[in-house]
Amino acid sequence: MQIADHTVVSFHYTLTDDQGTVIDSSAGREPLTYLHGTGQIVPGLEKVMAGRVAGDQFKVDVAPAEGYGERHAELEQQVPREAFQGVDDIQPGMQFQGRGPQGVINVTVTRIEDGVVHIDGNHPLAGQTLHFDVEVTDVRQATREETAHGHVHGPGGHQH
Repeated sequence: MQIADHTVVSFHYTLTDDQGTVIDSSAGREPLTYLHGTGQIVPGLEKVMAGRVAGDQFKVDVAPAEGYGERHAELEQQVPREAFQGVDDIQPGMQFQGRGPQGVINVTVTRIEDGVVHIDGNHPLAGQTLHFDVEVTDVRQATREETAHGHVHGPGGHQH
């Protein structure tokens, strides 16, 4: 069966950056399982998955626009240390949730200096080309319930 909308796909992957450093991998774990056509994986990878079958192995480079987006300077801000009440020790790399005009936003602390905390609301992989090495392990038709709910049920998916 070919990967198409309303199919459940399982695949192993290794994601690397431009230098070949592994960012994430399913090695040693169960394959990643998703419902194709619902935006559960980055758009550039989902596009090249279409038409593949179990057993296919391939490499794909996903540009930022089709991955986690371009970096946006306006999402980098400086806030006073006092904005982090109740947090005794703030360190670069720590992540927090905040509220912005569009709702909840995840931010990462990039540095602290002179009582000012520098935060970045960009996704950590924004602006980066994503290099995927993929092996499709299984493709099946989604159940009516999975299609209606918009996610996979059972092994490798969501349990109700």
